Amino acid sequence: MSDYYAAVGDYFDDDAAEFDARYWANPVLQRIRQAFREEVKRLPFRSALEVGCGPGLDLKHFATIYPDRRIHGIDVSAGMVDAARARISAAGVEAGADVASVDDAPSLFGRESFDLAYVFFGALNTVEDLHRSAGRLYDALTPGGHLVLTFVNRWYLLDMLVHLLKGRPGQATARLRKVWGGYSPDRDLQSRCYSPRDVTRAFTAQGVLIRRRGFSIVYPAWYRSHWLKKMGRIGPRLWKADEWINRTPAWATGEYTLYVFQKPLDESRPGTRRT
Repeated sequence: MSDYYAAVGDYFDDDAAEFDARYWANPVLQRIRQAFREEVKRLPFRSALEVGCGPGLDLKHFATIYPDRRIHGIDVSAGMVDAARARISAAGVEAGADVASVDDAPSLFGRESFDLAYVFFGALNTVEDLHRSAGRLYDALTPGGHLVLTFVNRWYLLDMLVHLLKGRPGQATARLRKVWGGYSPDRDLQSRCYSPRDVTRAFTAQGVLIRRRGFSIVYPAWYRSHWLKKMGRIGPRLWKADEWINRTPAWATGEYTLYVFQKPLDESRPGTRRT
């Protein structure tokens, strides 16, 4: 693993011990994670690779639901992988977890090893080169297999507006910089926010786009989950509003964007088809 990924791993090692406590106290994270999971469940697969598995919440979830399927995760953080292995062992389910980057996947597992690969909460925002990582993911995928990918979005308009109204132009434009820096105000993370155009260019070179969706367009972002307590009945309505906005061009203005790509059976015919 490169020095770049080792540094990213060190960053997330510091989060491993307190990750669970923060997650279970955050209803927005929980709701969005479940929506991501439902996208995976829509698709047929016998084997799945999770990139950026963190402490194993989703490895455990899918291994419990699909005990007859092969589930494996990778993460650049050794601390997160240790937590994932402990969670899997405590649950008594079958799943694997290794310290590795997405660029290591084909050499670690071999080519065409998984029917599906998924990435939740923007792990690909921290890769060295998005186009290269896209190629590595497709290499690890069987023909006809699927990618379910989520990204921290470059064009989160509500967040930009909030910061501008509060007189914070630097924070309003942070996602537009070459290096974003991550969510923490105290620690910098080597990361970049990607626009839908960036993602589509990287992944339709070898695959077909079959679905896309935005999250936290008007519904609060996970780091503003405290807003839900003040909103009362408005919160669920904002989630519904996001579902409607996803039918419009404004789908791409939320905190996260999700994409489903398919590797063609005939690899000479990539393209784009949206639903």
